Amino acid sequence: MPRITDLAVGHLTRCQICGAEDLQPVIELCFSAPCDSLRTAAQLAAGETSYPLNLLRCRACGLVQIDYVVDPKELFFPEYPYRSGITETLRRNLHAIAAHVSDRIGLRGDSLVVDIGSNDGTILQGFRSKGMRVLGVEPTNIAQIAVANGIPTVNAFFDPQAARRIVAEHGRAGLVTAANVFAHVNTLGSLLEGIGHLLDDGGHFVSESHYMLAILETLQYDSIYHEHLRYYLVKPLRALFDAHGFTLVDAERIPNYGGSIRAYARKGTGHRVERRIEELLALEENARAYDDETYARFADRIRRSRRELRSLMVRLADEGKTVVGVGCPGRCVTLLAYCAITPDLLPYIAEQSSSLKLGMFTPTTHIPIRDEAIMLKEQPDYALILSWHYADPIIRALREKGLRSKVIVPLPELRIVD
Repeated sequence: MPRITDLAVGHLTRCQICGAEDLQPVIELCFSAPCDSLRTAAQLAAGETSYPLNLLRCRACGLVQIDYVVDPKELFFPEYPYRSGITETLRRNLHAIAAHVSDRIGLRGDSLVVDIGSNDGTILQGFRSKGMRVLGVEPTNIAQIAVANGIPTVNAFFDPQAARRIVAEHGRAGLVTAANVFAHVNTLGSLLEGIGHLLDDGGHFVSESHYMLAILETLQYDSIYHEHLRYYLVKPLRALFDAHGFTLVDAERIPNYGGSIRAYARKGTGHRVERRIEELLALEENARAYDDETYARFADRIRRSRRELRSLMVRLADEGKTVVGVGCPGRCVTLLAYCAITPDLLPYIAEQSSSLKLGMFTPTTHIPIRDEAIMLKEQPDYALILSWHYADPIIRALREKGLRSKVIVPLPELRIVD
């Protein structure tokens, strides 16, 4: 496979990593505004731009992808509201990366670790606690939170120019990480070029991304949104790294974000590859993750899920029951838009008091986001868990806070918890 070039903004007609035109349409979800483009009350009347959410699969290399690139400056704007360290479960998972990855690759204690898309620096806190030198690269104003927490951070998009500046000021890195970022970047060729320049010879690039096999298994259609351009399987990942002078030496399934893959790529060719790569490839083949029929069934299951959730929400409204949302992850924007759940069915979404999203409205569906203290006071009949992939710990935490509502978990199968 040739080295890929960066993707232009707009509609795509070729595979994002191999360039093939043999793209199988999987499902047309909806038109939606970018998932983190929350609206203020004043902005609601001004209108917003929506973009298509169409899922396709490349029959040549197996990559699952969307077919529209939104300008990254529109997706990752200065006031970007997502914080990786705000959820206890996710924070614990991200902190654990340092110990696990350091041991796995034998990282030296004086190594430089650079995290791309470092957000509030949560991942790097774990490496810093092990005595390593750390540096974040984050284009949004969340970088200021990381700096205030003692994590040095370059406030910029990562590209080859940024890589050269980092090397000039800090030296080369033993490890570069990108958690929930590697599938977001439209300038993938430039990203890999920059990482190659930044790393020591034989250094590691460790990425975490949604794993397409987990999406198929647990019907995570809500993870399809404009920030996520690609949904990786091992075969296209290996081809991508081979084309750019890296060796995919290992990969493992992890629970983050409802099911992700952690890929270990090493700079240079000819490195020893762990058995787990072949085991995951065999798992994907056995699951028929490269077959047209699998994706046709996936689309049918998505449409059935939509009908069931929409019918439940309408029935509860007709019965005079109150339902509010719990948690406002970016992925909920797709679910709400695709299922046509608007304020008449869901009057507000409750978020933690520390959330940067309070007082805002969801894009596309314009549902207000309010402090969870309001929900705990009102005790609605039902609470719809929008971060359903963390449903069990969220439900436990809400019960400890005194929530008595019945709980609706929308995916992978619709269920109600008394």
